[in-house]
Amino acid sequence: MTGAADPVEPIAGFYAPVHRALTEPILLGGAPRALAIVNGTLAGAIGLGLRLWIAGLAIWAIGHALSVWAARRDPQFVDVARRHLRYPAWMRP
Repeated sequence: MTGAADPVEPIAGFYAPVHRALTEPILLGGAPRALAIVNGTLAGAIGLGLRLWIAGLAIWAIGHALSVWAARRDPQFVDVARRHLRYPAWMRP
């Protein structure tokens, strides 16, 4: 084919480098950032507000470990779960 650009070779003058940070998910301690903030806030409210230090630490440690485990399997699991909950029940098999 004449005039078609080869997909392997870049077109001269049209090179745009993409930084790696634009393609990777935003994680905080290995967990998705929003979930880590919610988990830490809940654990802090229980630990500091209710003065249940051990319960707050346990909630934080278990919640963070579970979210890190899920993020290793799929870093976008929070978005997938949100999208899954948007579908009505009658669409599920």
